[in-house]
Amino acid sequence: MLVNKLNLEKELLSKRKKFKSEADILAEVQSILAENDLVRERIIEKLELKSSTKPNQLNFDLLEADKIFHLEQIRTICIDYRLRFLDSNIFKNEIPEEAISKIRMLEKEHETSLEGFKIIAPSKAFHLLNYDDPLLFIPIGNDYYYLIHQWGTEMNPWRKLLVLPIKNLGNFTITSILLSIIIALLVPENNLSKSVPLASLIVFLFAFKSIFAVFAYYFFMMGKNFNEEIWQRQYYNN
Repeated sequence: MLVNKLNLEKELLSKRKKFKSEADILAEVQSILAENDLVRERIIEKLELKSSTKPNQLNFDLLEADKIFHLEQIRTICIDYRLRFLDSNIFKNEIPEEAISKIRMLEKEHETSLEGFKIIAPSKAFHLLNYDDPLLFIPIGNDYYYLIHQWGTEMNPWRKLLVLPIKNLGNFTITSILLSIIIALLVPENNLSKSVPLASLIVFLFAFKSIFAVFAYYFFMMGKNFNEEIWQRQYYNN
């Protein structure tokens, strides 16, 4: 005796008809999708508003420990890699849908409305004001921030080394000294040392003065500043 195979889709449709009419189901799904769109629009609007300093009230038991960071740790990373930690409303690149979804999921889990969004990213990723690759955070109190989402490509590991000379005035000076020593060592001193006493020292001092003055002039005339000074500034030339 042959037994007809069960068509699960038809079986589901049969059960659904007993549960609700097709019109009612479509109306309910449409309502859910419309609500989702409204929630997402609200989140996007908050990301585009000036961030509040008010801490978000989250359920401690639901927090992931590896996503909690103190402002001092954020400051160190920004200074080391020449990044900025600024409000999301001046972030000029598009915030991905995945980040919006994570915000919505976090709000649902913690039964709250999140605000005070901040982003770590290079200066060029922000609409910086004229004075004359990203991490999304929210504040949770006492200078602690909770990481919501990271996107884009990973940071170039050489970036930290490349921006080390402009990390602060001390590094800037040390870099100038090292370059001056290299120049002094490259200058042949066979005949020079005989006619000029302490020739190497004079070459070094001349090179240091020139390098420090030229680089400092170019650096500050271009409206730049040291990493330690700009990590929380929204001005590109101050």
